[in-house]
Amino acid sequence: MNTFGPPKLVLERGDGARVWDADGNEYLDLLGGIAVNVLGHNHPALVTAIADQATKLVHVSNFFTTPSQVELAERLLGLVGAEGQVFFTNSGTEANEAAFKLTRRTGRTKIVAARDGFHGRSMGALALTWKPAYREPFEPLPGDVEFVPYGDLDALAAAVDDETAAVVLESMQGEAGAIVPPDGYLATARSLTTEHGALLWLDEVQTGVGRTGDWFGYQASGITPDVITVAKGLGGGVPIGACIGVGAAGSLLQPGNHGTTFGGNPLATAAALAVLDTIEKDALLDHAATLGRRLRDAVSGLPHVRDVSGRGLLIGIGLDTEIAAAVHDRSLAAGLILNACGPARLRLAPPFVLTEEQADRAVAILAAVLKETPL
Repeated sequence: MNTFGPPKLVLERGDGARVWDADGNEYLDLLGGIAVNVLGHNHPALVTAIADQATKLVHVSNFFTTPSQVELAERLLGLVGAEGQVFFTNSGTEANEAAFKLTRRTGRTKIVAARDGFHGRSMGALALTWKPAYREPFEPLPGDVEFVPYGDLDALAAAVDDETAAVVLESMQGEAGAIVPPDGYLATARSLTTEHGALLWLDEVQTGVGRTGDWFGYQASGITPDVITVAKGLGGGVPIGACIGVGAAGSLLQPGNHGTTFGGNPLATAAALAVLDTIEKDALLDHAATLGRRLRDAVSGLPHVRDVSGRGLLIGIGLDTEIAAAVHDRSLAAGLILNACGPARLRLAPPFVLTEEQADRAVAILAAVLKETPL
């Protein structure tokens, strides 16, 4: 079905931060499958984990559990640093669907979400997603969702009340182009939801699993949310997501309330464990933070660049005119994969294994493209 438009390339193989198309052309990948391939392509630890698990079990159904499923749930809760329970899914959208249903178990229905936020394309997740072009063709959507400007403390305080089931926010807006909230924003959201007996739900689908230089983007704020949704980088390319319920929120969904056929299957959970192990063993959190600063500093002085945002290896580049699509196409022709996430905004979400030399080469390609792209 023509849901994505014509594909730009037919990609055939990859290695680290590089990919090759079916014609043998090489590209430097600074998008990483949209923040998914945190270990790059063809990482030996991930390949080995998948191959080893495939010789044991691939699927067992949700009537049973497996050692890797239990271990991964424990690891995720350990990274959060709190007691709770985990529901495994196959994607970020599914993780957000589980979280949406979880909020209904509070006995309330009102959700406060952010303008320019993105939470997925299914009917429930879409109800929480701001972009009218995504929403309007499928309305009516599940209701009782109020949108407020992201980062506006007064608007958030005015919207959250004793009827609110949950506030759902990204710790940094990814689809909008790596938009970082002001200092204290997430802490205020935590205070407001606590005051009104609502859940604080943080969507870490793009920002989680080390993308920002912390395991989760919210951790720099020093808070603990009630619900955390993760996916994308968790499996390093193998489909997996998780809805993490912290404390009492982990018990809101009971038998019969929700389900999945493939979620938390042994192949995906083994892959996720390999990703977490490798990030820890190779100190990739520090690398993501350090290399992200290097990239942001390097692109900030390039032609047509108005602003640079982000943390770690999720970076937004604001342009001074609406040339993002042209910059994307010309960069691709020059061997660089990035993302035009708006008419005047680019997004970078490279693998954590990107080297300094590769980062510098990517900046050089982008600089040449921007210099040659007319206003």
